[in-house]
Amino acid sequence: MDDALALVYLAGLHVAGEITLAGVSATAGNTTAHQAAANSAWILRLCGLGDIPVVAGLPAPEHVELTTTPDTHGPTGTGYLRAEVDPQRLPAGPEALTDLWGRVEADRLIVTGPATDAAFRLRSGARLPRTTLMGGTYDYPGNTTPFAEWNSWVDPHAAAELFDSGTAVTVCSLAVTERFTVDPDFLGELIAALGPVPVAKRLPEMLRWYFEFHRAVGEGYLAQIHDAVTCMIALGTVDFTATPARVHVDTEGEHRGRTTADREGNATSEGGTSASNALIVDDVDVAGARAELLRSATLLAGFLR
Repeated sequence: MDDALALVYLAGLHVAGEITLAGVSATAGNTTAHQAAANSAWILRLCGLGDIPVVAGLPAPEHVELTTTPDTHGPTGTGYLRAEVDPQRLPAGPEALTDLWGRVEADRLIVTGPATDAAFRLRSGARLPRTTLMGGTYDYPGNTTPFAEWNSWVDPHAAAELFDSGTAVTVCSLAVTERFTVDPDFLGELIAALGPVPVAKRLPEMLRWYFEFHRAVGEGYLAQIHDAVTCMIALGTVDFTATPARVHVDTEGEHRGRTTADREGNATSEGGTSASNALIVDDVDVAGARAELLRSATLLAGFLR
């Protein structure tokens, strides 16, 4: 559901000409890659952007068995709703992913799920554009194990490959993204801002599942919207602060998915200093992020009127 709001946010900027949303590849994680692609294509269609190319990426991580989360995101990843798009009608697999990358020109990559598809691109010998990743925990509790955040746990090897690749990665970890929440009152504001956009009517039943999940785990009747704020940070549309760091991802054992960082200039375990491979976001203007999401919704509404 947080991925859906990220797509709604990007759709508003796209129709206003502030960005070009070049394409979407769906990664297996919250649900299967095929279903995630159908969900993404459906959300974009409900935003009036059915022409954006969407593909299902790799069906599973390369080194570990796929785990999905129907308890968190609903049976098909969209809460109490089901996407009105047939997953089998969308391009899928390594060939589709390679074709998408070959057809679009992108100067930014925003990874809001496991890094499976990004790592596949790296293994093909290509370099990635400037990349922003939602994932990891740094001096902060995990949401999957005591040590690990979900995206980093689902495919830790892919996350490790990304950080070891030399790609410039901006990292939006749980410590930052969990602060951007939507409750029923703000959801009402968002729906009002979207006005005639068809996706507005679907959001209550989609997010109700997420509200109920967060209440069940003691967070309150709200939803943490990790991915929309990640997009804002990637695009520089919200104020944030960040620190260069050297990131390491554990790939095996009980600490699978744990992310640790040596902040720039700090001593490493070998006694030297770390060469940074990432920029870790430390803080974000949450009020500004909420206002930015409403601004984008208003842009999308104006486009469809």
